[in-house]
Amino acid sequence: MIKETKYYTCEYCFKEFEPKRRRVQKYCSNSCRSSAYQQRKANLNNTKENLPKLKDSNAPQIPHKEKISAAGVGNAALGSLAADGVKSIFTPRKNRPATKGDIDTLLEKLDNRFHLVKNMNPNALGAYPYYDLLEGKIVYLRPQ
Repeated sequence: MIKETKYYTCEYCFKEFEPKRRRVQKYCSNSCRSSAYQQRKANLNNTKENLPKLKDSNAPQIPHKEKISAAGVGNAALGSLAADGVKSIFTPRKNRPATKGDIDTLLEKLDNRFHLVKNMNPNALGAYPYYDLLEGKIVYLRPQ
């Protein structure tokens, strides 16, 4: 029985070769296969660069930078004033930030030595509890 050998033509260098694998081979050697890949890769990059760029509707859009104008600054200022006004209307007084006047009032009250403790009841003699800032303890004093 005579075995007929089938020759193939390399798709890169166009030489005839006898295949060494069971499947159909396109290239005669690994170097031709690698060179063909590099060539395809280079051709693909060249065609991508030459094609016109199309807008993709799903692609993220780059925001347009607006120029600063007097109208834009005025609108921003009005918006900020409106937001601050609404915030001051709906914020309860006890939750607002302390002002310089509030701090001055607090410092004046702290100049006193005795401060009434409001969450404690008077003792059996009717004297109210006060906190003594100098001693650092609770004392009971009769109201004057």
